[in-house]
Amino acid sequence: MKAFNLSLLSLLVVAMLGFTACGDSDTDSTDEARESLASAPTKDDATKADAKSAAKGIVSPTGPTTAMNFGESSFDFGTIDEGEKVSHVYKFENTGNEPLVISNAKGSCGCTVPKWPKNPIAPGESGEILVTFNSKGKTGKQTKRVTITANTDPAQTFLTITGQVTKIAKDGK
Repeated sequence: MKAFNLSLLSLLVVAMLGFTACGDSDTDSTDEARESLASAPTKDDATKADAKSAAKGIVSPTGPTTAMNFGESSFDFGTIDEGEKVSHVYKFENTGNEPLVISNAKGSCGCTVPKWPKNPIAPGESGEILVTFNSKGKTGKQTKRVTITANTDPAQTFLTITGQVTKIAKDGK
């Protein structure tokens, strides 16, 4: 009943406020590095994250859960010049017994944009999530995280893209 009330509340919030665009708030790369070094999320963390997502209008699909397995959950793009864009495809498989529904994918800031399949992925089938990082205005070590929300347990899965961005001198050298 509590989950139903939370879902209902989330739907009402979405209906009243409408959808909002991903914020462009940048976080300090040092803070993100500390965040990435933290221990892996626990089931309690996922429950808290689900509640926060619901409050923001991001609702996990209800019903049976399934499982997804990524070939890799992190990617290091190496060293690039400030202003370059880097994209990487994260491949996954639905390893559960129910159709996989990804309800949302969100980057840790506006510079990291994921594109994910909107249609259900059948058991045993594969899919891809394209993550693009725009280094404009970024320099130094960068660690960005993408949060995937789906009908899995836990409901959120995390992908990471990292690398080094070199500042370009004003004379272009």
